[in-house]
Amino acid sequence: MQLSHGCRAAMLIALLSTPAVAQSPAEPAPARAISLSGPRFGVTSLSDGVVQALAEREIAVRPLITQFGWQFEKQFFTRGSGLSAVNEWIVLAGGLEQDVVLPSLSWIVGLRTREGAEFGVGPNLTPAGTALVFAAGITFRTGSLNLPVNFAVVPSKAGTRVSMLGGFNFRKR
Repeated sequence: MQLSHGCRAAMLIALLSTPAVAQSPAEPAPARAISLSGPRFGVTSLSDGVVQALAEREIAVRPLITQFGWQFEKQFFTRGSGLSAVNEWIVLAGGLEQDVVLPSLSWIVGLRTREGAEFGVGPNLTPAGTALVFAAGITFRTGSLNLPVNFAVVPSKAGTRVSMLGGFNFRKR
């Protein structure tokens, strides 16, 4: 049986195009988001420059203040690597033990490993001014309870703040 040139060309095109269709890129699976929001508490050490900058705004505090607040956090799981993207908003009230309310707002974007080690960076706003916060920590897990412990360094024009915060949250989807 003899095929015409047109028929052979059509068969050749069909055979060559089939692998290309079979290799079309698959859509990636959507990321799973987990809410890890919860209370945070700890202490912050203020450099002399930060204490002075606050004094210029008529806010008198000692160099060590307590912190109390809430962290709004979403963790976005990825497949395979074990790394997760993290987006956090942290609202704190500092200095309450000194009869002062020093509000602080930070937005941190970072990464967390499968084992719970994390690091991130983002803007920070307080009465002492604006700055960039660098944070790192670890989250200990027991069942659905998470116990994060974080350290943050906030260098600014006025001086440096160093914080240690802890807290808890429950894993929710």
